Amino acid sequence: MADEIAIEVSYALPGAQRVLTLRVPAGSTARRAVVLSCIDALFPEIEAASCPLGVFGAAVADDYRLQHGDRLEVYRPLENDPMEARRLGASRRAGA
Repeated sequence: MADEIAIEVSYALPGAQRVLTLRVPAGSTARRAVVLSCIDALFPEIEAASCPLGVFGAAVADDYRLQHGDRLEVYRPLENDPMEARRLGASRRAGA
């Protein structure tokens, strides 16, 4: 149907990942697609209304209009501050 587009919604954890294929109304926003996917029912830690989103590895705004074939990615919050991780890595290398 021309009024719908096919997309994928993906979410990954260190030990598991899930990619859902679905059809959404043409012109749907990234945020609306996350809500329509119900991926938060599979992963309760997802805040569907506010989690960071991306398409093919690039961050997008909530109002990004999806295109047919887009892979919408639901991002997790960072576990470690990147600067702190670099400091820890550097101190480990210096001590080894």
